[in-house]
Amino acid sequence: MSSNDHRRRAHQRAESFRCAQCRLDVSMDAPGTAHRNHCPGCLTSRHVDLRRPGDRAAECGARMEPLAIAVRGDGEWVLIHRCTGCDALSANRTAGDDNPLLLVRMAIRPLAQPPFPLEVLAQL
Repeated sequence: MSSNDHRRRAHQRAESFRCAQCRLDVSMDAPGTAHRNHCPGCLTSRHVDLRRPGDRAAECGARMEPLAIAVRGDGEWVLIHRCTGCDALSANRTAGDDNPLLLVRMAIRPLAQPPFPLEVLAQL
């Protein structure tokens, strides 16, 4: 058995994981999603999925930092993560127990810190 197969089976059996960022012990049960893939406390993830949620086929395994919130057509919020190891981007469903303060802070960041000086708006 390859080390990749061993790691994949260990992930399938795990009932919890320790967050790579804040060290919180996180249950794999996540309200609103079938595949817990990020810490509900700090929203950090680990690069384990490759093509679809739950496939656990990525070999990178590096920490993924939350970058932004996107909203799907049906109104569902998804977290955008960037891998600190290979710079891959991924979209992950939010879970019902995610930290609401962090989610809202991420959602309003473009308004609170626009990429241009606010004085420009006054001149329009």
